[in-house]
Amino acid sequence: MQNLRLRLLSYLVIAYMLLAFSWWSVLLYVKNRDAFLAKSESLQLVMAAQQEIQNLVEVFQTPQYQELRERYERQEWMIFGEAAVFIISLVIGVYMINRGYNKEVVAAQQRRNFLLSITHELKSPIASIRLVLETLLKRQLRKEQVEHFSRNALKETDRLHDLVNNLLLAAKIETAYQPVYEEIEVNEFFRDLSQRMQTKFPRAHIEFQSDTPVLYCKADELGLTTIGVNLIENAIKYSADEPARVTVALEHHKEKILLEFADNGLGISEEEKKKIFQQFYRVGNEDTRKTKGTGLGLYIVDQIVRAHEGKINVRDNAPRGTVFSIELPNMARVPAKAAATAS
Repeated sequence: MQNLRLRLLSYLVIAYMLLAFSWWSVLLYVKNRDAFLAKSESLQLVMAAQQEIQNLVEVFQTPQYQELRERYERQEWMIFGEAAVFIISLVIGVYMINRGYNKEVVAAQQRRNFLLSITHELKSPIASIRLVLETLLKRQLRKEQVEHFSRNALKETDRLHDLVNNLLLAAKIETAYQPVYEEIEVNEFFRDLSQRMQTKFPRAHIEFQSDTPVLYCKADELGLTTIGVNLIENAIKYSADEPARVTVALEHHKEKILLEFADNGLGISEEEKKKIFQQFYRVGNEDTRKTKGTGLGLYIVDQIVRAHEGKINVRDNAPRGTVFSIELPNMARVPAKAAATAS
């Protein structure tokens, strides 16, 4: 409410300035015209008294009148020019103020959403772990029950661990993140990653595809892991069907790698596609959203891809879902023996 009042006050001040300047511009124009007419009449009377002209029409042809007329027109253009510059500057100023205000509103809303989501993401696993520990302490359980509760506690611990890592990585990306390049066989890397994610999400169906048997690329292993984990988890989280189907596809294009993550999920609207890589941004509202998350995953993915001097794009999948396409340009190569075998 306070921000709204300040915004309305600023608009009132700007409107007053615009009206006041318009009034003074009109007044100045009128005064300039009156001064010109008065000087013209004075010139006519002087020249008539000195008998330099036979009639009043001749005064308009004299050098004195032409000079007076040119000075008046220059002053007139100066008034119009200054008014135009002021109005344009004022319009640009209003636009900049409005854009800055909208950015602040969006940023404040995103911070609010982040605080709400992070509070839930922290409290939920802590409460689950506490409940497990209290149950283990207060009750005599069978071995199978102890194992079941222990697995649940470990699962929630992993969730907390991933959350803290994402928070630390997001902070690091803003200040000091630099990829540590090493040569990685990306086929084996993403095949193993897909298998690990399949183990973590046994109800999902995760498939890995590649057009090259062996493919090396210089990249940051931790960065590639973060990219794969975030995109696969997002695909499963926002899946519309059960089981979720995720395809990780790898293609070799000369010295570049094209990596795609396709799902059969809910999809992303065109408007949301422009915003999903913003920090803290999540589709919808924290009060109504059912899926877990902090709005950091896609932001981190985008920043890691940028740090690798790559590109990331998002498009619709057919018949439904989303495809995240990543291009990594860091000197991908196929060993000669593998290339000969493939051919």
